[in-house]
Amino acid sequence: MRRRAIGLLGGSFNPAHGGHRAVSLEVMRRFRLDAVWWLVSPQNPLKPAAGMAPLAARMASARAVARHPRIRVTDIEARLGTQLTVDTIAALKALHPHVRFLWIMGADNLLQFHRWTAWREIARAVPIVVVARAGYTGRSQFAPAMGWLRRWRRTSPAGWRHATLPALYVLDQALDPRSATEIRQANPEWAAALLSHPAAKDHA
Repeated sequence: MRRRAIGLLGGSFNPAHGGHRAVSLEVMRRFRLDAVWWLVSPQNPLKPAAGMAPLAARMASARAVARHPRIRVTDIEARLGTQLTVDTIAALKALHPHVRFLWIMGADNLLQFHRWTAWREIARAVPIVVVARAGYTGRSQFAPAMGWLRRWRRTSPAGWRHATLPALYVLDQALDPRSATEIRQANPEWAAALLSHPAAKDHA
């Protein structure tokens, strides 16, 4: 039987927005994924804790935005007790040995990928898809990590399930201007409003 193929989109989702959904649907379509899992991080080690909404609010935000039967919102990192992406991927591969995972990131994350713990091991563990993001795409091609990753860049998603690793794919989809930072600036009370909703409390 064909192995299931699942994309992993990690992040703070502080809050989630339509850009996350658009990226997920586009990667799902192009790579013929069975699902995309949103890994809502308890705390990104590269981001300050100040200004980070409670996990329950960010989970509620992600559920409200996902709205698709094949996008799964999960707090599995909190359940596994993992904070580093390399550890989360290793744990997921051990738990689901018959699943082919694909890591999804925006071009903004590629700029700082070299700061992630064991980032080369991440690239050796799963294929990586980098999705265009307004203001970052051009610069990301000169990211420090690209000096090492560029040699493994693939031009087509075809056959990605059986690609030798590392394998890097860069998608040229339409740029999405939406930003969690701008949403927080426009509505600083978004988390409190979500947590006051009964549905959010059920998942706290």
